[in-house]
Amino acid sequence: MKKQDFLFIILVVVVFLPFFLSDAVYDWYKSFNAEHGMVMSFLKFAILSSLGEVLGLRISAGVYNRKGFGIIPRMVVWGILGMGINAAMIIFSKGVPQFMEYMGMANAAATFTSEAMSLDKVLVALAISVTMNTIFAPVFMTFHKITDTHILMCGGSIKSLITPIPMTKIITGLNWNVQWNFVFKKTIPFFWYPAHTITFMLPPDMRVLFAALLGIVLGVLLAVAARK
Repeated sequence: MKKQDFLFIILVVVVFLPFFLSDAVYDWYKSFNAEHGMVMSFLKFAILSSLGEVLGLRISAGVYNRKGFGIIPRMVVWGILGMGINAAMIIFSKGVPQFMEYMGMANAAATFTSEAMSLDKVLVALAISVTMNTIFAPVFMTFHKITDTHILMCGGSIKSLITPIPMTKIITGLNWNVQWNFVFKKTIPFFWYPAHTITFMLPPDMRVLFAALLGIVLGVLLAVAARK
């Protein structure tokens, strides 16, 4: 472990430790999260998912940052994507149980919102996860790859946030072999299906935070994909 690793760990501990040690800080977080859910979604993903990308860079390149990586624009993009993820989680967690009732599962919505743990609740959570990750995740992952590529093409500059994205150029240049055979075919069914099943079994106010924490794992997975 190098000096930069120790500094990174210390920074993470300093940032997050107050939430565990101080009831006042944690109570403020819960209150602000309840009143400003979309703002907190932006902040959670901007910080935690970007942290995942930094870890991914450490794995793939041996450093936490480098010229052209674009930490700031990546954080902004992740924040915006985080709000989209929050919206998707709300939409699918409301819609899928209703569809399950339409298809014949009695009280699917009530079972899902119940605090009591049951096999039916797990099945509803799994159905929500599978539906969301099958419909929403491929589009999200591809768009995230496009924005990442765009930021790199702009040299990591903040100007990348206002520079038009050359969609055709980037889309046709993506490594679709990795995108399909690893990102879609492996990470979605073997990681995101079960991970988001757990997410949807958590209380609603904890789901976005847990999803953002999973963004750290995503950064590591993307680093693995980049090596292929």
